[in-house]
Amino acid sequence: MITARAFADKHYAVLGLARSGMATVEALLASDARVTAWDDREGARAAAPEGATIEDFVGGDLTRFDSIVVTPGLPLNRHPIAAAARAAGMEIIGDIELFARARAELPPHKVVGITGTNGKSTTTALVHHILKTAGVPTTMGGNIGLPILSQDPLPEDGVYVLELSSYQIDLTKSLDCDVAVLLNVTPDHHDRYDGFDSYMRSKLRLFSMQAAGNHAVLGNTRVDAPDDVIGNFFDDRHAGPHEHRILMDTAWDHGTSFSFGGLWFDGVRISSQKEWPALQGPHNAWNASVAATAARLVGVTTDSIVEGLKTYPGLPHRMQRIRELSGVLYVNDSKATNAEAAAPALAAYPRIRWIVGGQAKSEDLGPMVDHLGHVVTAYTIGEAGPMFARLLRGHGVAVSECETLENAVAAAAGDSQPGETVLLSPASASFDQFRDFEARGDRFRELVGAL
Repeated sequence: MITARAFADKHYAVLGLARSGMATVEALLASDARVTAWDDREGARAAAPEGATIEDFVGGDLTRFDSIVVTPGLPLNRHPIAAAARAAGMEIIGDIELFARARAELPPHKVVGITGTNGKSTTTALVHHILKTAGVPTTMGGNIGLPILSQDPLPEDGVYVLELSSYQIDLTKSLDCDVAVLLNVTPDHHDRYDGFDSYMRSKLRLFSMQAAGNHAVLGNTRVDAPDDVIGNFFDDRHAGPHEHRILMDTAWDHGTSFSFGGLWFDGVRISSQKEWPALQGPHNAWNASVAATAARLVGVTTDSIVEGLKTYPGLPHRMQRIRELSGVLYVNDSKATNAEAAAPALAAYPRIRWIVGGQAKSEDLGPMVDHLGHVVTAYTIGEAGPMFARLLRGHGVAVSECETLENAVAAAAGDSQPGETVLLSPASASFDQFRDFEARGDRFRELVGAL
């Protein structure tokens, strides 16, 4: 695990004992810090590491602590710990900030931080894979994989690749990424932010923490921010005209240019997207471009980037190819929990039997409307099924109202013809019928496997 002498003899309060909270307690105790921990769940408290004091400190004297460390999932906009900490003049941080404070004691290394509304996990895993392909010591953490503090320190010249949600960035003060990536910002997390501008500025803080001379990569379709806002975050900290940023139609630095048909560096075409089986669709062309740029900025060669793009295996529930049966491809894109995430999947296949629905995050089709010509029939499920049926019929799309995933898979499989794709890309959260998007995707895989 990652420990630091900087934590020794300090007293930390840790609120939330899920995976990152448990890893935080263990790392702090191993660093000879004192830890008082709490979780409302009795089972989580019982599983707390030996050496931690278990106490509900939220309503008590917070000034006895050096820092309060909370899990990213804790809603600071409405949890009483936020007001109590402000009244006591106490900082609230997360495990990513603890990692940032431990960096000075780690072997010399670099950090690539990746945020955005959609595409974070794929891009993080892809950068990590490219680095491994190149033989660079690397690990990934943050909002993906194991908590970063639970992982062993990398040897000299290693690269930590971090997926960072807005919640994690909110709890971070000093993470100076060697390469910071912002993929896109589209409306999300309405229950945590006071409007879109507040959410956007949370994402942009990743760049405000960077030292001058480090690299910023801005890419992938949409950032709904005024030019002066973007400029305020980039121009004062990065040399040149928005150095190392990729925009929708323009790329900067070293004459880099990009097209959906392939990836180019310094005028040399290195690959074609059709050679990247796990990276199909326009959105993955952008993810690949950004990942390759980030890898290059930490010293990876073009040959290794090419090999990494070809051999990347993909992530579960993100346009994951499940099987091909009788000429029909079955794709699990359960992670697409909003319209912006589902639209690229609709763009990727020419004839789609589309399974859509769940707990909707909006009451319109958003960017999905641009790709409805690819949909042969939509099979609606879940709480938002009737809403999607109404909206889609209004656009002339054939709809089968199925209510459950089981009914939808059976109907789509029975209707589909060779050359078509049965696509689970729900454009909705899963909580009306499933524990999470992973459970929904796993059930889809089970149903397809049983066909």
